[in-house]
Amino acid sequence: MSSFNNLKLRVRNQLRPRPDLKIGVKISRTWLGVRSAGFFVHLPVLNANSIVYSFGIGEDITFDRHLIEKVGCKVFAFDPTPRSIQWLSGQNLPEGFQAAPVGISPETGTMKFHLPKNTNHVSGSLEAMTYVDDSNTVEVEVKKLSDIMSEFGHDRIDLLKIDIEGSEYAVLDQILDDNIEIKQLVVEVHERYIKNGKLLTTKMIEGLKAKGYKLFAKSLSREELSFIKM
Repeated sequence: MSSFNNLKLRVRNQLRPRPDLKIGVKISRTWLGVRSAGFFVHLPVLNANSIVYSFGIGEDITFDRHLIEKVGCKVFAFDPTPRSIQWLSGQNLPEGFQAAPVGISPETGTMKFHLPKNTNHVSGSLEAMTYVDDSNTVEVEVKKLSDIMSEFGHDRIDLLKIDIEGSEYAVLDQILDDNIEIKQLVVEVHERYIKNGKLLTTKMIEGLKAKGYKLFAKSLSREELSFIKM
């Protein structure tokens, strides 16, 4: 799909009514990240001792930098993408930013990671998305969130960021099943690249609401969603 047609699709989707994306609670929100890639976060509940996990780095850690600057917390970041790992090695990373070449998955082990069809792009996926090459894969290490937390000695997460190119639905199902204590969650949904993607997003939101999470912000594209447990 051309970039122009892709833009038209996003604009059209923004205009369609989405009862599932109705804001559930009105609280303060601050956009972190660049204009085209970031999330709204409720900063008052975060401080220097907050535990923050950021899944999906790519070649942009502006969100993580902004969070460290505003709150002073550490950010534990994860991305198994070969190009992302290489990019990080050449960056002047902020103090408090710790990255690991690991992906998040409902199961711990190794999985095939599909690389993008366009070699100028960085984002690959564990899922067979429309923009990845099924014949161009690499083996990557993946872990359940509960296993990662055990390794770091964490029993809770104050802010969890998930931008994992279509794997968010299965991963969040597992996280909710494990009843992990997470105060705030921001997630990018990739429904437009997946068959029945809108239905998956609706089910994801229903699952989060059932666990006490409320939607408090969404981006203009309605792809970056912010939830809090109150």
